[in-house]
Amino acid sequence: MNIGVFGAGAWGTALAYTCAKSGNNVIHWGFQGLFDGLADIEKPDNVTRTSDMSDLKNCEYWLIVTPAAFFRETVRKMKDVYSGQPILICTKGMEGDTGQFMSEILNSEIPECIDFGVLSGPQFAREVATGIPTGSTIAGNDRVRAGGHIALSALYLQDSVDVIGTQICGVGKNAVSLISGYLTVTARGENERALAFTRAWDEVVDLAVEMGADCGTFLGLCGLGDLFLSATSPTSRNFSAGEAIARGEQYTGTVEGIFALRGLIHRAEILGVKTPILIEMKQKMDL
Repeated sequence: MNIGVFGAGAWGTALAYTCAKSGNNVIHWGFQGLFDGLADIEKPDNVTRTSDMSDLKNCEYWLIVTPAAFFRETVRKMKDVYSGQPILICTKGMEGDTGQFMSEILNSEIPECIDFGVLSGPQFAREVATGIPTGSTIAGNDRVRAGGHIALSALYLQDSVDVIGTQICGVGKNAVSLISGYLTVTARGENERALAFTRAWDEVVDLAVEMGADCGTFLGLCGLGDLFLSATSPTSRNFSAGEAIARGEQYTGTVEGIFALRGLIHRAEILGVKTPILIEMKQKMDL
């Protein structure tokens, strides 16, 4: 299959390489020709790089892997070359200004796209790119999931139809991982850290249920699996950023957990869902 991948950071690069290793031909788009993700890992021969979106017009399946902060801008540009492909959203996050999830942004910018889904799970990009075993939840309709299994056959994929729940898992784990890193430094003991961590995740689940998500989704790879990986490891950007904030140090790069925490609170306020721990942690971190 011919696959188009939008986004050339570490995660976009890892997924482009994974699609190639799964036996597909990949056209990998990077903004202004910048491909700065995992530059030390050799590019497969069946990955072609481009800065021209029109090169992806005839691909049979698309993956969007841009940071949440640039998702809407990228999708607006994609609309001009969209020709009915199923679209798999591989971005975990919420839009800071609106509190919208990525599927909501896609729906507003390309409303004619009815075959879209979400990929989310416990993965560090470098490990994925080098072929270390991992898996993801793939949520969407039959066409999206069938294409995803071909595009990413090198991964273990857990099927779901819970698109909104899968997204909330990804957003929630970003926020809770940030909180977990912060508490690693500031909590007076492991008990206090576990208490705040659990209550924060419980508030994420409350919001998800209010939005119609399936609680079972939170026990899958996109939920418990991703939370375990990101909220316990210093390798996680969100976890390490939380530690840096607690120590009054600077952190580098895009920290999705900051936008996720703000967005979750904003969405909860709109829906009347109480999130006292998320609010308290946001205030303590001065975000």
